[in-house]
This record gives sequence, C-alpha cells and structure tokens, in this order.
Amino acid sequence: MAKTLENIAKLDPIWARLVQEAQEAVEQEPLLGGMLHSCVLHHRSIEQALAYRIASKLASNEMSEQLIREICDEAYADDPALSYAARADIAAVYERDPACHRYLQPLMFFKGFQAVQSYRVAHWLWNQGRKDLAYLFQMRVSEAFGIDIHPAARIGKGIMIDHAHSIVIGETAVVGDNVSMLHSVTLGGTGKEEEDRHPKIGNNVLIGAGAKVLGNIKVGDCSRIAAGSVVLHEVPPKTTVAGVPAKVVGEAGCPNPSVSMNQILPVAE
Repeated sequence: MAKTLENIAKLDPIWARLVQEAQEAVEQEPLLGGMLHSCVLHHRSIEQALAYRIASKLASNEMSEQLIREICDEAYADDPALSYAARADIAAVYERDPACHRYLQPLMFFKGFQAVQSYRVAHWLWNQGRKDLAYLFQMRVSEAFGIDIHPAARIGKGIMIDHAHSIVIGETAVVGDNVSMLHSVTLGGTGKEEEDRHPKIGNNVLIGAGAKVLGNIKVGDCSRIAAGSVVLHEVPPKTTVAGVPAKVVGEAGCPNPSVSMNQILPVAE
C-alpha cells in the first residue's frame, strides 16, 4: 500500500494525500470506516470520489444517487478543468481556514467546498445546454447546503467559502481566482434588470461575512470588503472598503487579502 501511495503521489499529490488521510482516519475512528471507504478508499481517482460525494449529498426522491453520479462522471470526463479546480479549492481551504487541518475535511465535512463542486458540475451542464438539469442541481444545492449559486455564474479556482451559510451568487456574477468569502455574502442585482446585472469580483479578493455586493460593478484584484458592507460602486484594486454604503477606507494591507484572511480594518491616525 505504501508503494502504491508513493506512485499515486507522483501523479496526483492531492489525491494521494486524501487517500492517506482517509486511511489514518479509519484507524483513529473505525466507526467511520464504512463512510470513508465509500467516499474515498473505494475510488481510484479524485474525480470518482467527487462524483460519489456530490451524488450522495444531492440525491433525492426526484433524482437518484446513481443518476447524479453518472452526470458527474460525464462532466469530469469531458472537462478536466473541473477536477483541477477542485484540487485548487481543497488546497485553498486547507491553507486559509484555521479550522481545516487535513485535506480530507473539505471533501467530507465542509459544505462550502461541497456546494462549490456541485455548482461546477451544474455550470458544466449549463454550458452543455442542459439547463433544466443545471437548475435541478442549483435547487438541490440550495436545499442541501443553504447556498444559492446560479449555474450560469462564472467562478474561478482556488475558492474558499468559510461557514457558507446563506451565500447567494447571481446569474451574471463573475468570481475570479483565489477568492475567499465568508457566510451570508450576496453577489446580487439591484432590481429587475434581465441582462448583465451582477458583480464582477477580481482575483485574490476577500469578502467579509454578511457583505452585499450589488449590481454590475467591478471589485478590483487584491481588494477587501469588510463584514456587513453594502457595496454599490466599483472597488479599486488593492483597497479596503467598508460601511453602508461602502466607501474606501484604506489600502488592502497585503498583496493577497484572500490568503492572509486579515479582516481588521486600518486604524485611522
């Protein structure tokens, strides 16, 4: 087994670490053995494990676990970028969330990660023209996780959604790479517009808990949005905005706010 893991690690270090951590978890807590074998150890790749986990969470009387798993398998086979993004998301959660001590935790226990991976399959369905199935995924993600992400939204890789209660991301929203957001964030519209009406979030942005970013506005790279803010106007790159309505209160304070996760506002002198 050690030799097998060593070979896997050369090809896919994220998957190898997940397998190793699952084996260790079974030894530490045998009562979780069945669950960990079903979710991780019975599979040969991270794609298979993701498909199984998504299906087990989204299955309902309206669509079986087997059908959802087949849809996910099809998506991962067609678009390798989906599983590459999942690997980046796992690494992002591990790096940024102080409560995450193993790669295994996002896959098994963190609904923010699980919801984003489910959205990624829904987005693939949307781009394939299978919009009703995409809407079904959106509905089940909302019901299962309390997170509403429209399947047409475009979300980059390396995403960390901490706690993940009451997240809303609208149809024409765009989220860049390496973005971190906390619970109760809304990327929404401002009325009944039907065209491009949602925010465009740059790379390396940190969005604090309860922040509302509304309208077709741009949030610049490496910026910070303070908790509870209502953002109605463009946010310049490398700045911090806060308040209702939000205003620039200083610089971002570091090159990559989404990684540092520093939410302390600058002190006025």
